[in-house]
Amino acid sequence: MQQVSIKKNIELLKKLSLDMYEKDFLLTWEKSFDEVQATILVAEALKEMHRTNISTRIFDSGLGISIFKDNSTRTKFSFASAVNALGLAVQDFDEKKSQIAHGETVRETANMVSFTADVIGIRDDMYLGEGDRYQREVSEAVQYGYDKGILHQRPTLVNLQSDIDHPTQSMSDLAKLKDYFGGFENLKGKKIAMTWAYSPSYGKPLSVPQGVIGLMSRFGMDVTLAYPEGYDLIPEVVEVAKKNAAASGGKFEIVHSMDEAFKDAHVVYPKSWAPYWVMQKRTDLLRSGDHKGLEELEKQALANNAKHTDWECTEENMKLTQNGAALYQHCLPADITGLSCKQGEVVRSVFDRYIPDTYHQASFKPFVIMAMILLGKVSNPAQKLEELITKGIKRQY
Repeated sequence: MQQVSIKKNIELLKKLSLDMYEKDFLLTWEKSFDEVQATILVAEALKEMHRTNISTRIFDSGLGISIFKDNSTRTKFSFASAVNALGLAVQDFDEKKSQIAHGETVRETANMVSFTADVIGIRDDMYLGEGDRYQREVSEAVQYGYDKGILHQRPTLVNLQSDIDHPTQSMSDLAKLKDYFGGFENLKGKKIAMTWAYSPSYGKPLSVPQGVIGLMSRFGMDVTLAYPEGYDLIPEVVEVAKKNAAASGGKFEIVHSMDEAFKDAHVVYPKSWAPYWVMQKRTDLLRSGDHKGLEELEKQALANNAKHTDWECTEENMKLTQNGAALYQHCLPADITGLSCKQGEVVRSVFDRYIPDTYHQASFKPFVIMAMILLGKVSNPAQKLEELITKGIKRQY
């Protein structure tokens, strides 16, 4: 683990061209290369401030609203930790206990909950064509309220996972890679294998692998996407990765063999996801309320998965990686063979060996979210970090 110099990060931050103030963070590829780097630099600085007992409060009061339409542990607690560390209270919004059932619109709801809100975090990842659309609808609604003078401040929206991207996860992955290899510049030419892996469940979102290929391809990495035939991702996101790789001088390819993807890889990321076509059909069935159709789709999807139980991260294919010692990454929780399931994404011996690395990878997420919020709420982030350091208020007395 690299020792972070807060002052060095601030000086690097000053050299970057940013347009993030009063802006949302929805997709990493909508942010400039400077803005992606800035988010990591700020996250590292905030993480080091927390480690050295310096308060990171930039708010005296206010609200951070969390909207989770899917279950979550790491992201939910990371968001709560982030808004609290910045000085905000967190409030979960439960649609089942709101007036939405009585016909309240998204525009109305977004404004009614935002009178003292500074940030809204949304996780809506299960249905293709819904999550990103919903987040943008909320964004437009609070912009309307702010423009009309109803809201005193425009809440910054943070994508805590959509159907398209999982930026707080992929940015945490990037922060770990930067730390592991010793800098952004050392990522160029490194091979990362983003591979499908077997799971005994079928409905895992596409946003994690899409987030990884959409982000790591911007840093000149050799990004290899691997999956069995038929387990495609959203085509538009794959095109984003291809364009990013071409622009960064990196490489992007798709293969249909886990062993081929692992060969000479510096980083491996074996993670299950549902095929694009399955998620499309699943969304249509959910919209129509076809429960019998959903049951049949699940049976079909699980039967297809069962044909590929050999797509498992084992000691044998780890030996194919660069010097047999590639970094193993996972967003967690992993399906661990012999522990959390009979057969899954990774054998226990590999997973256990990399527990410190996967936990360290996850530890960046609260600070990545803090950085996204700070950059959206502060017009001069370098100056604000300097102010916090100069004050030196202890977080814990």
